[in-house]
Amino acid sequence: MTSVNVKLIYHYVITNFFNLCFFPLTAIVAGKAYRLTINDLHIFYHSYLQHNLITITLLFALTVFGSVLYILTRPKPVYLVDHSCYLPPPHHRASISKVMDIFYQVRKADPLRNVSSDDSSWLDFLRKVQERSGLGDETHGPEGLLEVPPRKTFAAAREETEQVIIGALENLFENTKVNPKEIGILVVNSSMFNPTPSLSAMVVNTFKLRSNIRSFNLGGMGCSAGVIAIDMAKDLLHVHKNTYALVVSTENITYNIYAGDNRSMMVSNCLFRVGGAAILLSNKPGDRRRSKYKLAHTVRTHTGADDKSFRCVQQEDDESGKTGVCLSKDITGVAGRTVQKNIAALGPLVLPLSEKFLFFVTFVAKKLLKDKIKHYYVPDFKLAIDHFCIHAGGRAVIDVLEKSLGLSPIDVEASRSTLHRFGNTSSSSIWYELAYIEAKGRMKKRNKVWQIALGSGFKCNSAVWVALRNVKASTNSPWEHCIDRYPVQIDSDSAKSETRVQNGRS
Repeated sequence: MTSVNVKLIYHYVITNFFNLCFFPLTAIVAGKAYRLTINDLHIFYHSYLQHNLITITLLFALTVFGSVLYILTRPKPVYLVDHSCYLPPPHHRASISKVMDIFYQVRKADPLRNVSSDDSSWLDFLRKVQERSGLGDETHGPEGLLEVPPRKTFAAAREETEQVIIGALENLFENTKVNPKEIGILVVNSSMFNPTPSLSAMVVNTFKLRSNIRSFNLGGMGCSAGVIAIDMAKDLLHVHKNTYALVVSTENITYNIYAGDNRSMMVSNCLFRVGGAAILLSNKPGDRRRSKYKLAHTVRTHTGADDKSFRCVQQEDDESGKTGVCLSKDITGVAGRTVQKNIAALGPLVLPLSEKFLFFVTFVAKKLLKDKIKHYYVPDFKLAIDHFCIHAGGRAVIDVLEKSLGLSPIDVEASRSTLHRFGNTSSSSIWYELAYIEAKGRMKKRNKVWQIALGSGFKCNSAVWVALRNVKASTNSPWEHCIDRYPVQIDSDSAKSETRVQNGRS
């Protein structure tokens, strides 16, 4: 307790060092100024100002010119007007037992497979993964796979994605009262399902967006693509003034469920569920008053130059020719290194001076003393960030980041609750988490929220937002009818056990 108090005092002194020095100096200057007389001012004018009038005028003109240039050339703020997360209908609910039945039906429907008693081994494996995954019994599956026999067709996959995207957008337009024809920029991301015409073209067609819209469709970029889409929209908003940008993040389950025997590929079946989010961004100054957040920072880290990073999450064919996403045994180490690099880039942008100073001191000490200091100082991000939205990729992912960042259970509550209620919805999971914080009434004016997304490639991307007001949950929030039941108590098997299962070694 004493060490905590000492650190808080240190943080307060360093952070407010300028103010602590400024006020005494101001008092001294004010005392001196109080004693000045009219004669003193005349003497100062005749002895100094009168002989340096040209120099003072030039300095003043340069100051005014520099200020105007800065105001005209600085990037305009990007505001998050509102966001909407898709809530599937109740009849799409998929309990753990229902998901197990889907796996069985998908394999049974495979014409190249004879279901026999030998399948009990993979059923036991999938059941173990499900039990340790952190997912609950109220997640949602796609309509096509819930049918018997399941419809694992291109048409069923298109239906799933259209239902998610259109549902999220209709709610967003209803809540914001924005006319779709006002949208100037559209960015849609879906890694595993990219039909022709594209999903962005589908949005243009459905909502009759204008013909000169700047639309983009991002594919194959993994669960971190949501932040990539936000970063891209931000850059476009800095170029194209006075407009709205629409970002849509989703993933497809129907077309990508794996029906083979490779355990490293089976894991994704257990974790991924139906979900999607739509986000409305604006650079219009008049939208500040009604917007929820202002975008403070985006930081993107890509370690794909390293072969292990590039191949740790890879879509490929198994031994029998069935396509799935293979998770390498190196994924935990790769994710850890990528997250560290992202944090190192983000830290200087958000951390207070007190934490930057401690990190610098330990960095120099480690360089000088080498073996005597084993680890760099881990900054306390809770001094700079009020809320954390860690990608709900799995319980092990949340556990590792909770430990490495020194977070408390309440800091990762939104991530664990999202994983339990909605499962891994890929790039949209960080928006379900933000909606959770809002539904709990925890987002206050000037609070900062950090969205952390991980994805194949391997990538770690971060977005930091600042609340412009006390933010309440939007109408038709995905948590509207269940927020009082969270957080729930989830059995605490170790992340190590889950990792062993994910790597197919259990």
